[in-house]
Amino acid sequence: MNNLADIGLIGLAVMGENLVLNMESKGFTVAVFNRSIEKVDKFVKGRGKGKNFIGAHSMEEFIKSIKRPRKVMMLVKAGKPVDELIEQILPHLEPGDIVIDGGNSHFPDTIRRAAYVEGKEFLYIGTGVSGGEEGALTGPSIMPGGSVKAWEHVKPVFQAIAAKVDNGTPCCDWVGENGAGHFVKMVHNGIEYGDMQLINEAYHMMKDVVGLNYDEMHQTFAEWNKGELDSYLIEITRDILAFRDEDGKPLVEKILDTAGQKGTGKWTGIEALNLGIPLTLIVEAVFARSLSSFKEERVKASAILSRKAPGFKGDKKALVNDIRDALYAAKIVSYAQGYSLMRGAAVEYKWNLNYGGIALMWRGGCIIRSAFLGKIKEAFDRNPGLENLLLDPYFTSTVLKAQEGWRRVVAAAVEQGIPVPAMSSALAYFDGYRSSRLPANLLQAQRDYFGAHTYERTDKPRGEFFHTNWTGRGGETASSTYNV
Repeated sequence: MNNLADIGLIGLAVMGENLVLNMESKGFTVAVFNRSIEKVDKFVKGRGKGKNFIGAHSMEEFIKSIKRPRKVMMLVKAGKPVDELIEQILPHLEPGDIVIDGGNSHFPDTIRRAAYVEGKEFLYIGTGVSGGEEGALTGPSIMPGGSVKAWEHVKPVFQAIAAKVDNGTPCCDWVGENGAGHFVKMVHNGIEYGDMQLINEAYHMMKDVVGLNYDEMHQTFAEWNKGELDSYLIEITRDILAFRDEDGKPLVEKILDTAGQKGTGKWTGIEALNLGIPLTLIVEAVFARSLSSFKEERVKASAILSRKAPGFKGDKKALVNDIRDALYAAKIVSYAQGYSLMRGAAVEYKWNLNYGGIALMWRGGCIIRSAFLGKIKEAFDRNPGLENLLLDPYFTSTVLKAQEGWRRVVAAAVEQGIPVPAMSSALAYFDGYRSSRLPANLLQAQRDYFGAHTYERTDKPRGEFFHTNWTGRGGETASSTYNV
């Protein structure tokens, strides 16, 4: 065993344990510490027995056991625990040492912490780590951002433990300054919400409209996973639909239909509102989880607000194909919106994001990993300044080809009373985005009528604002013109 560790990690919960085992398996010696000291001893004598780990019983001992510049990674609950832990770490560091937050921190906190730590002559990294427990052990997607000078020191470790794709390319690269890494991880999680909701809507349609049984749905998802929808989430859905409980019945049927969430999808939606970016699909996915939590109320409402669906009488096989097209087209919209949010944030926070590189980081290890992400990488390789994924030739042709089936699915869902908020909101966004003229002219007239908020004219240059005395009783004074 080496006398000093290459990197240290604080937080030996499941993710932390698996991540340090991954590091050690790639040839690194790792110092480990935990608030509950007994966890350190249990790990070193258990899963870490006979391996290159240095267990520490105090913060001072832990920091001293790491090579300079010290790389100290925290994997603890987001929020106040991170701030408290930073205060415990900093007194033991020397200038140039690196503090790394590998948890699900909110990016504004990371911006604040990076400035604070850098102000004390240390370096700071906030990194998204995606892939769950298995990914942490076998290769996650890693999205680091923060102090640029820190990257050269952590790059060998992070790229060694990250998932690999194609010719061994690691699913890890530098994202950008201060909170950029955690922002990209937040968008990843928002897209994950959208992907899951779309798959659930496809399942709902196949089950309650088409009338497929679980074996048939399992086969359908298995087929989809061989084509353009090939992804981790489609794969696990295939497996879930085939899983049977002890009595031989589908286990998923016995799971209560109330979904949980940890907040990252909500953060994504809030930031989209702050930046004025239409992120409609992901926000609908978040609200769908919220609606599911009203279980007792929904059961009561189902008896009062009942409606007998007419029943689907069309070609069921054709509808299943349409559902596939709707799922893929809406997925494209979800990623287009997510990338628009990242572009907006890059301008707002002065980040230089590599959009193709981000897609590559998501290709393996993370929850949204899919073959589809390769198409996004190709789109930005063709045009690094691409304004919207829908304008890339591949995505343009794919969505136009899929849109008729997509419309039939949404129409069938409405007719049969099946909620498809993600698919339908994606279609509304698509139709709005491709419209050269929207009814916002009337909206601006309404705003000017009741609040003198002014408007621009089609027969005048952009940037000139006008006010009309609509009633003859108002004056000529207008409100100042601004957008939040």
